[in-house]
Amino acid sequence: MSLFVPEFDESVIVREAEAEVVGRAPTTVRLLADSSATGGALSTQRVTLTSGADGAKPHWHDNSAEMFFLLAGAAEILSGDEIVSAGAGDLVVVPPGRPHAFAAVPGADADLLIVITPGVERFEYFRHLRRVALGEVTPESLLEVQELYDNHFLKSEAWENRRH
Repeated sequence: MSLFVPEFDESVIVREAEAEVVGRAPTTVRLLADSSATGGALSTQRVTLTSGADGAKPHWHDNSAEMFFLLAGAAEILSGDEIVSAGAGDLVVVPPGRPHAFAAVPGADADLLIVITPGVERFEYFRHLRRVALGEVTPESLLEVQELYDNHFLKSEAWENRRH
């Protein structure tokens, strides 16, 4: 086990009105604090999904754990080959290297606080996703930045078959 001590000396305070918002319904991402703001300790964003909307396709991170805290609503979270149902107040932490994905359950919205630790500069990744959604770049362009954002995509039969 290694000890990571983040290096920053001022508290990070992000007011809701100041957070950059990327996307719009069905998937809205509020960028809260990136790794550079927290001395590498974490990256965090708030993701709001409308009924049944996907938050992220199956992927894994080599060097970071990802925490999902459900603020409101209901979500499905892939962890390995298991689909975890989460409701308001539930917490799921996925270790590095473990495949995961998340979505709102059909018939319910989901509001999630997501934290990646140690942090990775991820804000530009979410801006890239917005460019994909707007058709400015291809979905395949995400494959070119997998290493940069430690976000590696994979196929998951469990995830693809969860609603059949």
